[in-house]
Amino acid sequence: MNVILDTNVLTRLAQASHPKHTTALDATRRLLSIGRVLCIVPQNLYEFWAVATRPIVNNGLGLTVQEAKVELDRIKQSFILLRDPPTLPDEWEKLIVTYDCKGKPSHDARIVAAMQIHGVLEFITFDRQDFTRFAGIRLLDPDAVSTGAAP
Repeated sequence: MNVILDTNVLTRLAQASHPKHTTALDATRRLLSIGRVLCIVPQNLYEFWAVATRPIVNNGLGLTVQEAKVELDRIKQSFILLRDPPTLPDEWEKLIVTYDCKGKPSHDARIVAAMQIHGVLEFITFDRQDFTRFAGIRLLDPDAVSTGAAP
């Protein structure tokens, strides 16, 4: 079964000094050990780049373009990239209208649209609350997954 990783999991994996780094690492390792296929979508790459190259004082990682590129390449090598099909904008538009998405949740809806198109039901995120509005997906908590309390 495929699992999409949220960008916040990817950013924690890239930050060895972050308090949630070990949790993200343990959660992804555990999912792999129980046969899950860890996937990303293009939206993850765009979001990761924005956070990775944003200054630390603005809640970013403060990486240079070269450092961010190394991390981006690592992500693409570590996880299966499910590409956006031409139908993604239509699916996204249905979701943003159905769930009354305004502002940041419209980015989240794009990931959910990709999940629906690719038939992926599970999503691991540190911000489960951001995705509770969307029906039909199973939200995984990295803390629970890392301790074995879930997938």
